[in-house]
Amino acid sequence: MSTPTADARLLFAGRPIREVVDELTQEIRELYTADEVPWVVGYSGGKDSTAVLQLVWTALRELPAEQRTKPVYVISTDTLVENPVVALWVTRSLESMRAAAAEQGLPIEPHRLTPELKDTFWVNLIGRGYPAPRPKFRWCTERMKIRPSNSFIRRVVRRHGEAILVLGIRKQESQARARAMARHEKRRVQERLSPNANLPNSLVYSPIEDWSNQEVWVFLEQVANAWGHSNTELKAMYMSASEDQECPLVVDNTTPSCGDSRFGCWTCTLVEKDKSMVAMVNNVEERKWMTPLMELRDKLDVTGEEEHKLRDFRRMNGSVQLFGERIIHGPYTQEARETWLRDLLEAQTWVRANGPEEVRDLELVTMEELHEIRRQWVFEKHEVEDSLPRIYRATTGEDFPGRPLDEHLTLGADEMDLLREACEGDDLLFSTARELLEVERKFRTMTRRSGLFEALERTVKNGFFENKEDAHAYALQKKKLRDQIADHLPLTDEEEDADAPA
Repeated sequence: MSTPTADARLLFAGRPIREVVDELTQEIRELYTADEVPWVVGYSGGKDSTAVLQLVWTALRELPAEQRTKPVYVISTDTLVENPVVALWVTRSLESMRAAAAEQGLPIEPHRLTPELKDTFWVNLIGRGYPAPRPKFRWCTERMKIRPSNSFIRRVVRRHGEAILVLGIRKQESQARARAMARHEKRRVQERLSPNANLPNSLVYSPIEDWSNQEVWVFLEQVANAWGHSNTELKAMYMSASEDQECPLVVDNTTPSCGDSRFGCWTCTLVEKDKSMVAMVNNVEERKWMTPLMELRDKLDVTGEEEHKLRDFRRMNGSVQLFGERIIHGPYTQEARETWLRDLLEAQTWVRANGPEEVRDLELVTMEELHEIRRQWVFEKHEVEDSLPRIYRATTGEDFPGRPLDEHLTLGADEMDLLREACEGDDLLFSTARELLEVERKFRTMTRRSGLFEALERTVKNGFFENKEDAHAYALQKKKLRDQIADHLPLTDEEEDADAPA
């Protein structure tokens, strides 16, 4: 990020920055004291959200104590796969914020939000086998970023009836953002206060919506951080993340990035290359420890036939589906998921051993996620070998802190090895036999075994193919038969009317 050098007359419409700040903080105080509606400030740790929170903080600090009555919730969503440098920065900032608010007697409450366990990146990718996100299958953003913040805001609305969201959105961020803000302006309650299209009973307040990128940086450089977290370090983090020294933090889908680089999830496969992480590693020698993360991210970013080799030819429900005459591949195979887990734990172990002191306890995947992945593998995917503890031990050198599942399994690990050997290398036969045994175990203890035959039939139907080619040929034959039947069906009355001459 280059230091602003433009003529001051071109910034803030030629007005002194102190005048602009005084005017905005006065507006914030008037809005804050106008009612009892609580505020929720979105904080990503980036420059725009930092600037907005500084303005709010300064405004509240200048109010008499008896007027600082309603809460200001500061929410920061951690997807659990954030760029570790940024995640560490935000965590420290929230800690400073909490201490400073208490010391200054301000009703500011920082909250770090995370996705529900079932919605995390690794639970879905390694546990369920979802393929790495793509523009046409962007399963991550809604689960990991939007749901946690919306759930928090809804809780505030339920408790207080309403909420005002204070956001660092700006018209100059992107054309998409400018168009969205222009649409909401038509329904504004007052200047810079718009209805929230997605959350009922909430309004959006955008105090710096007309500021330019350069004006934000001038403000941060000339006005000290209100909770004692260094804006100079923030600037240095931006500088390290781009070759051209300018890189805004990505906050949501419409936020632009510097060139094609971005801050965000280090696992992101929605961009061609994570240029911000590459720049961080290349620009700062002390961040070479992030190299294993970049390598794993690049492994996830596999496409075409190479990706198809990693995915089952059946969908999640076991069916074989076609797009045209091509198979629509399903989740990652057991082998692929075990490889992803092994790579992830090896990266985490290496970083802890070789990284700086601040990342010696870094969790690339949480223990809660590992327990959930294990549960899904064993009880939902019927992978009763229970391989996760063995992988954990082999990659970390430590025993997995989970109880044995042997009492819940039809066969133990040794018996599974014998079954695999009996199947003579036929993975499809092995997985089908394994699932049939698990279905039988599941129904064994039931008083009424209603549904047993349907479950057995479904398992056999999903696994009766010889291989992928056999499944493909079968699906093509079914499609051909359906098309032939459709061609010979009598026309409906509507179709006859449509075909009749005018």
